[in-house]
Amino acid sequence: MKNNLKNKIYFASDFHLENTELKKSQAKEKKIIAWLNKIKNDAKKIYLIGDIFDFWFEYKYVVPKGYIRMFAKLAELTEDGTEIHFFTGNHDMWVKNYFFEELGVIIHRKEKIINEHDKKIFIGHGDGLGKGDFKYKILKILFSSKLLVWGFSVLPVNFSFKIANLWSSFSRKKQKNNKEYVNILLEFSKNYQKTTKLDYYIFGHHHNPEKIRIDKKSYYINTGDWIKNFSYAVMENGNIELKKVK
Repeated sequence: MKNNLKNKIYFASDFHLENTELKKSQAKEKKIIAWLNKIKNDAKKIYLIGDIFDFWFEYKYVVPKGYIRMFAKLAELTEDGTEIHFFTGNHDMWVKNYFFEELGVIIHRKEKIINEHDKKIFIGHGDGLGKGDFKYKILKILFSSKLLVWGFSVLPVNFSFKIANLWSSFSRKKQKNNKEYVNILLEFSKNYQKTTKLDYYIFGHHHNPEKIRIDKKSYYINTGDWIKNFSYAVMENGNIELKKVK
């Protein structure tokens, strides 16, 4: 009976959990856990659409400290039958196998088209899509390089994490103040819809919760962030709406 009630699909992104300011991160983490507890009885699937962490790097035997409460909750949800998908973002593209092997969370490294409630949905973090932003696209190719990842892995951990956290902070501030980002994903969705008819386009990355009609059939949705907006999207009976945690 309990599993029959699990019929909603949830989407959230851009938690930007940090391992530098633990008290600040733990306060946000507790808010995320409260949200997960609220939705756990009706959540059939949860899609986490990137930048869940402000920075993440997995070594062979070590992962960053912190987040233990959220990890325990994610493991509890997957063991209870809730399917959780993690689409990596530009701040956590170096996720490897830990989440799947330890928590049962399914990892996606690229955007894809999924089918939920008989609706076709284009889903992904959104970084690097659309026209423009060529500097970032070049950086993304560089950061995806196996040679760079290996080089980072052999640096002393404290030193490498200090560099990474400084870069993550700079990247987030730059994105916040760059107006170029605002319409890139919406325009990408409109252009994609001209050749491939879908029902929804769902992204994170921009930190602006939005639901905008593209045409008679489809909508563009941005799930926002958990820095200021504490927003997410929920799908019920084929309809997706934006909501905020109070």
